[in-house]
Amino acid sequence: MIRRVGERALLVETGSLAASHRLDARLRLLTDVEEIVPGPETVLVVGGRAEQLIPLIEQLDHAPLHDAGGETVEIPVVYDGADLADVAALAGISVDEVIARHTGSKFVAGWLGFAPGFAYLVGLDSSLHVSRLDRPRTAVPAGAVAIAGAYSAVYPAASPGGWRLLGHTTLSVWDVTSDSPALLRPGTRVRMVAA
Repeated sequence: MIRRVGERALLVETGSLAASHRLDARLRLLTDVEEIVPGPETVLVVGGRAEQLIPLIEQLDHAPLHDAGGETVEIPVVYDGADLADVAALAGISVDEVIARHTGSKFVAGWLGFAPGFAYLVGLDSSLHVSRLDRPRTAVPAGAVAIAGAYSAVYPAASPGGWRLLGHTTLSVWDVTSDSPALLRPGTRVRMVAA
C-alpha cells in the first residue's frame, strides 16, 4: 500500500525488512527521488510531487536483487563494556561465550533511527536477547557497542542510552563531512571482530 505524506512524500508499506531493503536499493536508482528512509516494514520516499512518484514505485520490480548492496563492514570491537558480565549472567553463559556469539552473529543494518547514524543491527544471536537497562545512562560514549532486545548497535555520537554496553570501537560510523555520512546504511552487512 502507498500512502501520501504531504505533497512531496509517500510512505510505502512493504510488509517486511527484506522488502524494504529491496525497494530502497531500487529507489536509489531513480533520479526523481530526493530522500529515502527505509524502516522495518515501510519506506518513506521524498521527491518532486507525490503523484509523480506513485507510477515509478508501482513499476518497480520487487523481485530480490542479486547481492543487494554486497558490502560487508567489519567493526573492530574491544570487549570491555560495563555491562558485559551482566549480559553473560543474564544469558547464563561465560563472558567469552558472549563475545563469541556476538562476533559470530551475522548482522545486517536494518534501519537508522534514534540518532543520526544509529543503525539498528538485526541478526543478533538469540541467546543474547536481553532487555534494556532499567535506568538509561545519561551519557554513552561515541563508539560504544551495545545490545538491547534483538538488536546490536554502535553509538555514533555521545548520547544518553539504555542499551547494554559490550565494548567499544574506534571506527567512526557517522561522519558529517562525508558524502555519505552514515557508514552503516540499511542493508549493509556487518561483522563484529574482537580487537
